[in-house]
Amino acid sequence: MCYNIPMNLNTSVETLSGVGANYAKKLHKLGLNTVEDLLLYYPRRYEDFSTIVPISKTRPGESITIKGNIWQIANKKSRNRRMTITEAVVADDTGTMKVTWFNQPFLTKSLKMGDEIVLAGKPEFNYGQIVMISPAWEKLSVDLKHVGRIVPVYPETEGLTSKWLRYQIKPLLKLVFNIKDPLPETLKKREGLTDLPSAVRAIHFPNNKLELAEARKRLAFDELFIILLSGLKQKMGMAKEKAVSVPFEENKAKEFVDSLSFSLTNAQKRVCWEIIKDLKKDHPMNRLVQGDVGSGKTIVAAFAMYLVAKAKYQAVLMAPTEILAKQHFDGLSKVLVPFGLNIGLITGKEAQIKRQNSKGKIQNCNLKIKRGELIKLIKEGDIDVAIGTHALVSDKLEFKSLALAIVDEQHRFGVDQRQALRKRSGLGEGSTLQERVEPSDGNFPHFLSMTATPIPRSLQLTIFGDLDVSVIDELPPGRQEITTKLVSHDKREAAYEFIKKHVSDGRQCFVICPLVKESEKMDLKAATDEHKNLSENIFPNLKVGLLHGKMKSKEKEEIMNDFKMGKCDILVSTSVIEVGVDVPNASIMVIEGAERFGLAQLHQFRGRVGRGEHKSYCLLFTNTNTNFDTTTTKRLNTLVTNQDGFKLAESDLEIRGPGEFMGTRQSGWSDLKIAKFTDIKLISKVRDAAQWFLGKDPELKTVPVLKEKVESIEYARE
Repeated sequence: MCYNIPMNLNTSVETLSGVGANYAKKLHKLGLNTVEDLLLYYPRRYEDFSTIVPISKTRPGESITIKGNIWQIANKKSRNRRMTITEAVVADDTGTMKVTWFNQPFLTKSLKMGDEIVLAGKPEFNYGQIVMISPAWEKLSVDLKHVGRIVPVYPETEGLTSKWLRYQIKPLLKLVFNIKDPLPETLKKREGLTDLPSAVRAIHFPNNKLELAEARKRLAFDELFIILLSGLKQKMGMAKEKAVSVPFEENKAKEFVDSLSFSLTNAQKRVCWEIIKDLKKDHPMNRLVQGDVGSGKTIVAAFAMYLVAKAKYQAVLMAPTEILAKQHFDGLSKVLVPFGLNIGLITGKEAQIKRQNSKGKIQNCNLKIKRGELIKLIKEGDIDVAIGTHALVSDKLEFKSLALAIVDEQHRFGVDQRQALRKRSGLGEGSTLQERVEPSDGNFPHFLSMTATPIPRSLQLTIFGDLDVSVIDELPPGRQEITTKLVSHDKREAAYEFIKKHVSDGRQCFVICPLVKESEKMDLKAATDEHKNLSENIFPNLKVGLLHGKMKSKEKEEIMNDFKMGKCDILVSTSVIEVGVDVPNASIMVIEGAERFGLAQLHQFRGRVGRGEHKSYCLLFTNTNTNFDTTTTKRLNTLVTNQDGFKLAESDLEIRGPGEFMGTRQSGWSDLKIAKFTDIKLISKVRDAAQWFLGKDPELKTVPVLKEKVESIEYARE
């Protein structure tokens, strides 16, 4: 293919020969708008057709490439005359081979007797002779694209094949040397990396496996290097910011710990001490506390809030759902209000306060307090600890002396919400979430984030590279192992009988469904339909409740309270109860459509039971036939045989990728084309290189192209 128009990297794909409006639309669907986009659209895998085999050496069932001359070629109709069959005989110096194509009659015009051709495919026995069926082919030339070499296979969309993309991309490779290389020569030399233009050329059409390996090495390095630079730069920037130094008073800390009805685990004590040391510093803490389900993260957060409030500052905790925010409000009030602290709850539609009354007991003060009144109390400093949902980052909400901001299940929030909360101590009227406004008093709050989804080490170093990480890797005494079973369709009735028995013994059961209403496109158990089925057909004598995210806040709260108080035997719910919900009497977790969830999310669901004294169970129901779907069975059996959240998180990352693992796709962080977040060795190597480079050029002044790329990631984080 030859382009007769002057081109550069910004040339629109519409102007390319052979594209046109129809193909341009398909390219746009893949995000390919310019020549540069096409050049940076990397193959997802390769077919190695580089070794040409003599015809006499071919064997049935082996993928091979042959080269020969066409002796004869002709079309004929199939017996039912519904199909055109093109048959050819190809010969080299060692023998001949019959070649067949179906419904491609035009081949007799493209290929003539005597043409020298290269074919790639898998020969098979047919009527006593070796035949090549529907092979890839190309006339022999010095510029082979589809056979006779390592052939790229691209991510495709309907009507856009890898063969067509190869035709388009190969002639454009002369422009790769116009792509600006963001890496300085010193870094490339230090890491043994090839230059970027050569890597881009080789990633599409490598001459050999070594060249392809070098290209992948360079491009994977680039992808990770930019992400890691962004995180490390942000971490360096936070070290320059100012925060209040919260003094550590050992007697007050001991007073809090002694007030608890249980003993802290060694892991909790270690993490508390790490937080204490951070709070004493005059620059903001930026720490992620991760721990498996039930490891006791909330009491660690309560300890940090207690220290801050006793030092006459304010603390805030943001939760992803109203249910979890309300639960935190109730739980934290029990441990903090007895020390004379005032706790406020603010969500999208309600506000509450808990404080001591004159007799030193916890009281609800004006449950119907207007949100505006609570916002005023927070601004005036009369609320020591504020708890809520994303309503906490409302532009109207200000704090008098915010020293600690905590986000629970932090990966469920957009980056802008986390940044806004971190900077909430003094934002003025009219400020937007995206604006980076210095707090009026010059101090940023300390920032603590928590997650019950164990974050694999590789993601800690990349996506959360700006955070210090604490791990609560020890469960409190009494947390029992949950028996997990994969329930086949023919065992479902037995499972229902099992549930009936446990409910008759006084226990309760969760049933999780993927959707609220039945989808025509996906065969999933909808929560509303499953509630109707269970309450009317399966458990007509039991009280079956329904909970989903589209309900009003008051309705959801009433249903959860009924379930906690035992007024409801079975609760059918969507994934709204994934995190934080604590019902000690619930001993069975049923998950419908289990194959639709990731392992980490299934582990979170499972963690909703096993919180009391009773033996607990997790039953995995699937909508696929696990007797035949070995992939699904293998994945779900990983959960059956494994109680370790960190191991499950690693498996989930490997299977589903970071975008799905994190629950919400975060701009720029899950777009890796070559590198993998599971490659901990490479990530560690690139991180070392990023630290080395920042040590020499912390502001990236010497490499403007690199600085621009890093800033694009940082902008996405705002």
